[in-house]
Amino acid sequence: MKAVRIHEHGNEEVLVWEEVSLPEVKDDQVLVEIKAAAINHLDIWVRKGIPGISLPMIIGSDGAGIVAEVGKGVDQFNIGDEVIINPLLFCGTCSSCLESQENQCSSMGIVGETTNGTNCEFIALNQRSLNKKPTNISFESAASFPLAGQTSYQMLINRAMLKKSDIVFIWGASSGVGSFGLQIAKSYDCKVIATGGSKEKCEYASKLGADLSLNHYKDDIVSIVKDYTKGKGVNVIFEHSGFETWSTSMKILSRYGRLVTCGSTTGPKVSIDLRYIFFKQQSILGSTMGTLSALDGIMNLISDGAVTPVIDKVFPMENIADAHKYIEDSNQFGKVVLVP
Repeated sequence: MKAVRIHEHGNEEVLVWEEVSLPEVKDDQVLVEIKAAAINHLDIWVRKGIPGISLPMIIGSDGAGIVAEVGKGVDQFNIGDEVIINPLLFCGTCSSCLESQENQCSSMGIVGETTNGTNCEFIALNQRSLNKKPTNISFESAASFPLAGQTSYQMLINRAMLKKSDIVFIWGASSGVGSFGLQIAKSYDCKVIATGGSKEKCEYASKLGADLSLNHYKDDIVSIVKDYTKGKGVNVIFEHSGFETWSTSMKILSRYGRLVTCGSTTGPKVSIDLRYIFFKQQSILGSTMGTLSALDGIMNLISDGAVTPVIDKVFPMENIADAHKYIEDSNQFGKVVLVP
């Protein structure tokens, strides 16, 4: 079969579309023929170099396809089933898993980082890593939401405990997590303030339902948000940027507000004035990936039409280098998808 592998870390030139052996299917595994895969920023970080990555590595965390073979111990899937891949790897037996906190599993991993990933023609996975694909969505749409969608759902619903009365601030609505976060908040009838890095991205955020769209490079966000909220600030902040946005986030967070963060793409080290935290009784919440309930939650919203995966562009998988460059140049709104 063909797959995208890296043999060394570096720029997009280290991505190689090459012939590799078909994976061996163990008794508890399912062989999936990949029909579509999606790119996440994690793929770029893996390509550039994350400590502990075993090389060579097939990259990619998100995917959807058709069951091609099942191990003799598999009892939940049959050949021909259309499936979605859950990028979260978990044991299913530790105390965290038994308490339905799979993203805190003692052996937690991620497809495409811990093990070979989805940028290939076939992948073998344990059956607990698969879900039946809703019949009303395409393989491209199905591949686009598992990692970003469950992450966004976990952040807003399971961690920030979103309420209908909340005003929610979404940084970077053009990203995968941002576009899902915006739609999840609107599905709960929240007011949403979203940001984008260009006029076009702000306009698209408005089309997705943002009540107020701001350019995070040009607009005076603190002043505008204070005016919009009559000086109160926003109840929930959806953070995934880190250093460059943190100071602004803390300035616009309301009393009793909840800031939930899943990433630090612009840098992990930020400054916090504890006096504001305890005086305003604010909460800073960390969030990683999502539980099975989070994946089920976003799948249900998509199946019901309340959330629509935003696909910006589809590339042939062999043109993976072009797709990575497209994302690194910040050209996309939503997800970039690959097809073998």
